[in-house]
Amino acid sequence: MTALEETLVLVKPDGVARGLTGEILGRIEAKGYALVDIRLVQADRDLLASHYEEHVGKPFYEPLVEFMQSGPTVAIRVAGNSVIAGFRSLAGTTDPTTAAPGTIRGDLGRDWGLKVQQNLVHGSDSPESAARELALWF
Repeated sequence: MTALEETLVLVKPDGVARGLTGEILGRIEAKGYALVDIRLVQADRDLLASHYEEHVGKPFYEPLVEFMQSGPTVAIRVAGNSVIAGFRSLAGTTDPTTAAPGTIRGDLGRDWGLKVQQNLVHGSDSPESAARELALWF
């Protein structure tokens, strides 16, 4: 039996700006996951610094924080059996250029060159990350 979990899904500013929030929400629901809570957030630097704290000092950190502040983000609390791994599979690999067809990034993502952070969505990578991230955004 698989475990009921909750995870944080973010529709990043590029997904919101391109009008893909409904498509992404529909794919999550079509997979059988429950949308527990949804918020439209203009993330500030403090929230993003806490969210991405493990990346401080890495070369992509500042561009990522700047991008995530560039427009609204849709934060979603999603629940379901094995939803953490399931959503990450649904999202596809980080780079939209190599993400498999049928995934959110594979079907909807664009090749932005070195701007891999513009990849439409974020999903927590572990139960511990999900708990920490959900507490930040909700």
